[in-house]
Amino acid sequence: MRQEAGLNVSRVGGRRGEAWKEWRRGFPLYLMILPGLLFFLIFRYIPMGGILIAFQDFNPFGGFFKSEWVGFAHFARLFGEPDFWSLLRNTMVLSALNLFLFFPAPILIAVVLNEVRRQWFRKVVQTVIYMPHFLSWVVVVGITVILFSTQEGAVNKALVNSGMSPLEVMTDPDFFRWTYLIQNIWKEAGWNAIIFLAALASINPTLYEAAVVDGANRWRQIWHVTLPALRSVIIILFILRLGHVMDIGFEHIYLMQNSLNLSVSDVFDTYVYRTGVLQGEFSYTTAVGLFKSCVGLVLIILANKLSKKFGEEGVY
Repeated sequence: MRQEAGLNVSRVGGRRGEAWKEWRRGFPLYLMILPGLLFFLIFRYIPMGGILIAFQDFNPFGGFFKSEWVGFAHFARLFGEPDFWSLLRNTMVLSALNLFLFFPAPILIAVVLNEVRRQWFRKVVQTVIYMPHFLSWVVVVGITVILFSTQEGAVNKALVNSGMSPLEVMTDPDFFRWTYLIQNIWKEAGWNAIIFLAALASINPTLYEAAVVDGANRWRQIWHVTLPALRSVIIILFILRLGHVMDIGFEHIYLMQNSLNLSVSDVFDTYVYRTGVLQGEFSYTTAVGLFKSCVGLVLIILANKLSKKFGEEGVY
């Protein structure tokens, strides 16, 4: 019995020693992960406790525990607001543009760059299309204003000199959504293509060689080799994108918004800023934010189940 007990103790001690060695071996990796974990803990998980005020008439002096509980009153107010449907329509239209026109742009860029055989040219193009990502939206919108200014804009001057009418890009509601989309593509499509380029780099070259042997031209190679290799990545990123379908991006919209295009540019993000920050209605705008999050969560769950139904991996 004593020998068996001694063997058990030695086994437990051996396992602990191995676990300690594994932990020490992976310690540098844990340090690399730590900033990301702290970021999500501090700015994502801890603030979730503030969701409580969506069901209260929050009083900053009373705090969470002394504010009056109002239940779903703020949600009822949101759905009863005259502007609710216009806000929902504007948000969903811009989200649809992002999903169906902006989202494919990085895929197209990655596929085209993958077909370039001159390495130096590919690197130059990659560097050029990555650079706009590091510009702030203030700079991007400022460039647009300068180029399309009615009086001094270079583009409008060229149009007027050609006998054409100037483009009221920043004031005409008909131009707002397309300007928003083009700015998004110009600024972020090249950067978002990095993920797809990484996925293409993992393709076994023998697959292309086998396709050539079978008589496939470049288009057939793209269709039967390149795109199937990107399918799982595309599906996962598309599902994750659905989770942000109600998040259009406050800074970009706010910088382009003015009284003339408000009918198509007013979205939930700008509404929350105007009502919550400027007017101090914290509980109500927290309810608006919770509504947006719930919509994104439902879409992710449904899309993930649909992808599993068709045999794809999904997000979880």
